[in-house]
Amino acid sequence: MFASRLQILDRAKTWAFPPDCLRCGDRVEIPYGLCGPCWAEAQFIGKSCCHACGDELIGEEAAPSDLCDACLMRPPPWDAGRAVLRYEGTGRALVLALKHGDRADICRAASSWMAEKAQDWLDQNPLLVPIPLHPLRLLQRRFNQSALLAQHICRTPQFREHAITCLPDALSRLRRTAPQDGLGAEARFANLDEALALTPRHGERLRGRAVILIDDVMTSGATLWSATHALRLGGAGPIYVLVMARATKAA
Repeated sequence: MFASRLQILDRAKTWAFPPDCLRCGDRVEIPYGLCGPCWAEAQFIGKSCCHACGDELIGEEAAPSDLCDACLMRPPPWDAGRAVLRYEGTGRALVLALKHGDRADICRAASSWMAEKAQDWLDQNPLLVPIPLHPLRLLQRRFNQSALLAQHICRTPQFREHAITCLPDALSRLRRTAPQDGLGAEARFANLDEALALTPRHGERLRGRAVILIDDVMTSGATLWSATHALRLGGAGPIYVLVMARATKAA
């Protein structure tokens, strides 16, 4: 009875306020969706992807252990990684709108896409751990986009079925780092060196637990490296990485 009332309210809301495309604002049939042109421009990453960083590989379908050239040269410290979109076109527009445009509604669609990518990790009862912001940056931005994504992912049917929970303050920023934009790969790693740490009160809860690290975008992977090292020092593992978008290797 309660569910049917909610459905009636949702239909009434859709009739009164027709949904808009998450990217361009044109009318769409389904709330929290993309219009045809924006969907066509979105570069969703398929099954042929790097096992470690989620970047797209050439070919129909990669083997589960296949790595891109960058990860072969410098293997990431986490166990596996997945990404939904390439950080170009629609993918880049959605990430920037979420991060800088107060578009929390984007999390509704992105969390569903991300949840599908992580289904084979759920039997390990992982904790979702978002990448944290420094308190001063959080004060400026008013919200942590990675934490919002993690909380929405926990509400998806797959994650609710497995009773997966989110630990939004599992990691802390020890210092305020310079923005990563415009920095080369090595400078990004130096900038994040020992910048993240395990929040002491969560040490016991994380020890021996599988973790899915959540972030909006992976470029060099420096932030996720720092987060993984902090979790490893606290005894967590295995550690997986799940991001909304993956930048090209040239980014």
